[in-house]
Amino acid sequence: MLPNPLIAPPFFEIGPKAYLVGDDVVDLAVAADAAARRYDLDLIFTTPFSLIARVAAATQRLVVCAPHMDPLYPGRGLANILPEELKASGAKAVMLNHAERPITYAILERTIRRAEEVGLMTVVCASSLNEIRAVALLRPDVIVAEPTELIGTGTTSDLGYMEASTSAVREIDPSILVLQAAGISSGADVYRVMAAGADATGSSSGIAAAPDRAAMAEEMLLAARRGWDACHLLTAHS
Repeated sequence: MLPNPLIAPPFFEIGPKAYLVGDDVVDLAVAADAAARRYDLDLIFTTPFSLIARVAAATQRLVVCAPHMDPLYPGRGLANILPEELKASGAKAVMLNHAERPITYAILERTIRRAEEVGLMTVVCASSLNEIRAVALLRPDVIVAEPTELIGTGTTSDLGYMEASTSAVREIDPSILVLQAAGISSGADVYRVMAAGADATGSSSGIAAAPDRAAMAEEMLLAARRGWDACHLLTAHS
C-alpha cells in the first residue's frame, strides 16, 4: 500500500465527539487549524456529521474526518451514512470501529473498501494486539491503537503496549500509520507518546472539556511537534 498523500507523521487527531455542538466545534477546528499550520503538523479533525461542511469550509490544514459511515451504495438506505454524501460534504477521511461505535470485522472490511472507492482515507480503531493485527490485514491508512478501558480516563497507554502495537502493524504493512491514543489529557502526555516514537497521538475530552479549548489544542500540538523532533533528533545522532 502506498503512503496516503493527505497525511504524514508527525500528525495529531482531535475528536470533540458529543462534548461540543455547533459554533463551539467550528471555533475549535479553526483554532486547531491555525496551530497545525504554525507547528507544521497534519491534523485529523473528527467532526460531527452535521458540521462537516462548515469545518471543511473554515479550515485549511485539517483532514476533516467523519465519525462513521455505512458500506452502502446510492439508492435505498434511509438514515444510513452514505460514503458519497460524506465526500460531497467535504470529508476527506472516515473513522471506523471506535469503541463508542464498534462494527463487526466483516462490516469493517466492506466499509474500508467503500471508502477506498470514493476516495476517503480510513482511520480504524483497535484495542488489543490481536485486534490490531486483524485490522492491519485490511490495510487501512491509519490504525488508532487505543486500549478501550483507558478511553477518557486520563491514563495513557504504557510504552510496552505502544511498542508492541506499532510493531504488530509494521510487521504486516509498514505503510500503515499508527496513532497511539487513549487518556491523552495534557501536553506532557502528548510529548511522552511522540518522544517514544509514535507517528501520532490525539485527544477528545482532554481538549473538548478543557477550560480553554484553543489553548489546550495549542499546547498539545506544540508538544507533538517537540516530541517528534526530540525523538528523531536522537535517532539521527545515534
